[in-house]
Amino acid sequence: MRKSLLPVPPVAAVRPRISEIHGDRRVDDYAWLRAKEDPEVLAHLAAENAYTKAMMRPSEPLQRSLYREMVARIKETDMGVPYRDGEWLYYSRTTRGRQYAVYCRRKGSMRSKEQVVLDMNQLAKGQSYLGLGAMDVSPDGNRLAFSTDFSGFREYTLRVKDLVTGEVLPLAIEKTRSVAWAADCETIFYVTEDDAKRASRVWRHRLGTDDHALVYEESDVRFSVGVDLSRSLGYLMITSHSATASEVRCLRADHPEDTPRLVVARRAEHEYYLYHHGTHFYIVTNDRGRNFRLVRTPVDDCGEKRWEEIVAHRDDTMLEGVDVFARHLVLHERSGGFPRFAIMRIADGERHDMEFPEPAYSAFAGANEEFDTDVFRFAYESFVTPDSVYDYDMQTRERTLLKRFEVMGGYDPAKYRTELAYARAADGTEV
Repeated sequence: MRKSLLPVPPVAAVRPRISEIHGDRRVDDYAWLRAKEDPEVLAHLAAENAYTKAMMRPSEPLQRSLYREMVARIKETDMGVPYRDGEWLYYSRTTRGRQYAVYCRRKGSMRSKEQVVLDMNQLAKGQSYLGLGAMDVSPDGNRLAFSTDFSGFREYTLRVKDLVTGEVLPLAIEKTRSVAWAADCETIFYVTEDDAKRASRVWRHRLGTDDHALVYEESDVRFSVGVDLSRSLGYLMITSHSATASEVRCLRADHPEDTPRLVVARRAEHEYYLYHHGTHFYIVTNDRGRNFRLVRTPVDDCGEKRWEEIVAHRDDTMLEGVDVFARHLVLHERSGGFPRFAIMRIADGERHDMEFPEPAYSAFAGANEEFDTDVFRFAYESFVTPDSVYDYDMQTRERTLLKRFEVMGGYDPAKYRTELAYARAADGTEV
């Protein structure tokens, strides 16, 4: 009999490890493979890689052909749509042959000199991998808090860059998640992970000091915690959330050393999320139903007895969130399976829905950093329409197409159309 010329796949050794937790006996035959630096584990992984390479070698010409075809449909040298944040216009750009984006800004207008905020290609030099986590510019525009991962295990180290001098400060905080600036632009709040990679602790640090104060610790292992600065720049929000419940604490951004104040204590199956506007908070809550409603409450008295309903719960429409601006609210809703935006004027409650031209599509908010604006940035795409970025004037209801990302290779949207059809299931439900 003729022997097979195919390589023999490596087989991991079976070494049972027995553990008992709460009376449950578990056997893991391959627990030894968790020792990532063990020479035997590394040797087994090398053998698996060699086997894979040998098995895939006949397809290498096809792999190269597919790669060339995919790259040919990507515009490698490109620039994102600039967005305003304070005095600056921020954007990212990519260059053919370089793996990562470069994040930049220009002061006042796009005619002014470019300043590189963060060059990912420079950071990646000498590294086999680079991932970007947080990226948050201080309210005065002078500092950048950013986090990077060079391991591929989503373990991010937080650093701060002085955007005036270009210097990266010696600060390095490992295993971080979200970050937010206080109003003084000297104090940062950041979240760290526990050994189970759960975001569990919120810290406060004033730059130039050695002090890292624990602000809040989430002791319930079902919950993770995040920190954010409101678009109004008035309040810092600390949100604890599980799959089915949430709880928010807040403090004034100009009083970073205050103790965070609990808005409403957590309870089973109750989710709520906080947004600031002047003397009020807007709250998206599911206290009246799974599709959420919108309420408003004074910032100095957030108890549920003071909640004033702005948008009622609806059985046929999910309220997924809200963008709060100085004069308008943008309601992020979902109806019939598709997203939509509803614009509400704060002064009198006048509302209108934004219309979209196709029956099936995707739409989501873009970069909306400014609070005192009448312009809402959003992205739109469909099976026919490539990713497109618009500005929508919430007063005049006019939309401006800023960019439609080019699909290389001769794509012509006029040759295609999108249709939406429903089938009725046995129980009468339209699918």
